[in-house]
Amino acid sequence: MVTIDETAPVIVRLSTEINAPLATVWELHTDIASWPTWNTDIDQAGLNGPLMPGNSFGWRTHGLEITSTVRELVPGERIVWGGPADGITGIHVWTFEQNGDHVTVRTEESWSGAPVEAAADHLGKALHDSLENWLSHLKARAEQAA
Repeated sequence: MVTIDETAPVIVRLSTEINAPLATVWELHTDIASWPTWNTDIDQAGLNGPLMPGNSFGWRTHGLEITSTVRELVPGERIVWGGPADGITGIHVWTFEQNGDHVTVRTEESWSGAPVEAAADHLGKALHDSLENWLSHLKARAEQAA
């Protein structure tokens, strides 16, 4: 199982409860090309080939051009991606769990690299806020669709 870098200077862990079926939440989250339609922080996104370990996707958020590689995929349960962007190495783990009539979505991400070491507090807050917004957008769209 792939995990975040527990020694990274920035680690953020967040979760939310979404009142929607697991299939709805998973489909929204893994349809990478549609991210900009529901997550206003993402300007563009596109998957290179099928969603599977080893394949990558490009996306732009907050002025950063990012190429992420899928490292692990357990349909309906877990997806891990990561890669470098402007000297920052990110590893992002998402897990999804059906609990009765809602889904618990957990996200954890680590950032390492020289830019992070130089500004860990600032970048840690930026990552926290970004992931908080992502979960909020995912929850709103999934509940709207349910």
